[in-house]
Amino acid sequence: MKARRVSTLLAATMLVTTPVAAMADNLGAAIVGGIIGGAIMNSQKPRQKVYVQRKSSGVSSATRAQNREVQTSLNYFGFNAGGADGVLGGRSRAAISQYQAFLGYPATGHLTEYERTFLVSSYNRAQLGGPDVIKAMQRNPQGVKGLLAVWQKEQMGGAGRQYAGHGGMGYAGLPMEVSDAVDEIAESSEPSPEQLLQRAGFIQTADLNQDGKNDYVIDTSVTGSSFWCGQTQCTTLLFASTADGYQRKQFMYQLNDTRSNHITTAAFECDYTGCKMNDPMMAAAQAPVTAPATAPAAAADAPVMASAGAAPGLSAIPMFGAAPKAQTSLASYCSKVNVLTNSNGGYVTVSTMSDPGMALNEQLCLTRTYAIARGEEMMKQVAGMTVEQVDAQCDAFGPALAPYVAALETGSPAEVAPMVQKFALSANMSIEQLQSTGAICLYSGYRRDKQDVALGSALLLVGAGQTPYAETVGHHMTQGFGTTANADKAKGWYDMAISALDNGAAPVFAPGQADRVDVLKAALSGGSEAQPMASPQPAALPTFQLKQ
Repeated sequence: MKARRVSTLLAATMLVTTPVAAMADNLGAAIVGGIIGGAIMNSQKPRQKVYVQRKSSGVSSATRAQNREVQTSLNYFGFNAGGADGVLGGRSRAAISQYQAFLGYPATGHLTEYERTFLVSSYNRAQLGGPDVIKAMQRNPQGVKGLLAVWQKEQMGGAGRQYAGHGGMGYAGLPMEVSDAVDEIAESSEPSPEQLLQRAGFIQTADLNQDGKNDYVIDTSVTGSSFWCGQTQCTTLLFASTADGYQRKQFMYQLNDTRSNHITTAAFECDYTGCKMNDPMMAAAQAPVTAPATAPAAAADAPVMASAGAAPGLSAIPMFGAAPKAQTSLASYCSKVNVLTNSNGGYVTVSTMSDPGMALNEQLCLTRTYAIARGEEMMKQVAGMTVEQVDAQCDAFGPALAPYVAALETGSPAEVAPMVQKFALSANMSIEQLQSTGAICLYSGYRRDKQDVALGSALLLVGAGQTPYAETVGHHMTQGFGTTANADKAKGWYDMAISALDNGAAPVFAPGQADRVDVLKAALSGGSEAQPMASPQPAALPTFQLKQ
């Protein structure tokens, strides 16, 4: 009866639409689909198995190994070369031609040594990761494939000015520094630079430092870019005039509950020493509040701030009209981790590991990056639905998975995983559809910083047979994103993923990094509990605003 009720709840959240053709070999499934609401309900006629006796290709082992590198690299960047068997057949040649055309080379289907070296080295660079890779993937609308274009510009000497959509002349009287920033922001948002410039409030001018010249303020809240403007904070850029041009300063300001507030030039104070920003929302949040003589009854349900250094507990997907608790931003958290990774000279390895907690932090943010990149590629195959509609469908799917997310706090992996598997079997969707749905909703949750959606999607993927996603559940439980932090229970989910990978399961994150499993094992055995990154209360430390 329980399975039937869950199945009924799932069916109530789904909107059946017309099947659309959205096949893609790089997803490795005959049916690409299952996005909530049935946007990709793709089907394929059964094929008869044909057994072909293959003859030796006559390719040497060294050449075959090089060819496998090429095929793996092509597949990673979205040029479908099929299986990495070391033989460059028709599909591989077509993928090579697509790669060549994308970068402006002659589309011959045969790689020059330079083209091959650039392709493989770019793949290896992407696998190493790091803040520059993550930033490029998040900013570029072409996702992983866009890394090739960015790194090609670097090799051609264009790293100093990557954003030249304005042709090096500046937009309509704007300084070059401001025009470059407009192009930079447009790379991670849907509107073009010209469209952004037409949006009210995007650029504001005032003589802030009283030198007789206009200064410029850019408010990214009107861009629609989740990279520049998250769920709780938005970026604003200030360009103050100096004798040597315009100096760029970047600030973050707090959003209100309805995300309706915007930054204005009145929030800035400038003098000959530099500029600072006064955030009205931040000031209001830090102002002392006098408690009423009689607290209302509803106050008992108000969220309580976690103590300094403790990972905050987050609620599951709200059900039955319950008010959701505020979620900590994983995007902001990973920005801090990336800064530390960069300052440490790269990712923690087994040989350099001194802080197991930092190693797990890095792997959490790496899996988030890969989930976003994969989701971006899959979204290109979703026909007939906008990104907003997909997000709404993923949110509607939440209540069906909420009981299993809630069960993480009390149940062991051995208890919760079979429950999710039973749910997957009772759903009116194929396993391939469930896996595609889980991957796209994982992307949707991470992109919007909605950790309840992301965690529920990771659980769905585990229940649909992709056990390596149990690592994602472990990361969320370690730091308390989408659930209450519990390092002991998290270890069980890590162990489930590691066991699956050790037994030959296909990696779902950074498949080219063979030592990831060893890093996870070393981090988990390096201490009884991974140390979370400190999240102090606002009043715990004094805050100083420096003028530069």
